[in-house]
Amino acid sequence: MHDSVFVELQFWLLVLFSILVPGVIVWVCLTVTEVSRNTVLVLGVILAGIAGFDFYLLQALARMARATPSLTDDRIFDSEITVGLYVLPALLAGIGINVTSHVLIQHLTDAQEKRAGRRSSDA
Repeated sequence: MHDSVFVELQFWLLVLFSILVPGVIVWVCLTVTEVSRNTVLVLGVILAGIAGFDFYLLQALARMARATPSLTDDRIFDSEITVGLYVLPALLAGIGINVTSHVLIQHLTDAQEKRAGRRSSDA
């Protein structure tokens, strides 16, 4: 066990999956001009999954912070500041769910329009 959680693998995974990976996903969505629905759906599900993983990492880091002699990590991961840290996974989950539901609604709308088009051509 280290003296601080800031040198633990879980902390760096939290940074990676809270900031870097979602940043790359958003950058890809904003810069690529044509993205298929399947790709957007996968990215939305990945964002929601990352949020769950971040939640797990925050819980693990809070447990580890209580066991270390360092007071700095206790102040961040085992205090009121922790509530602020949970905002980012909540934001990622919200965006992921929103993107996923948008793709599903678009797919269902297109399927309904196709079905209505077939009915009008049959009549």
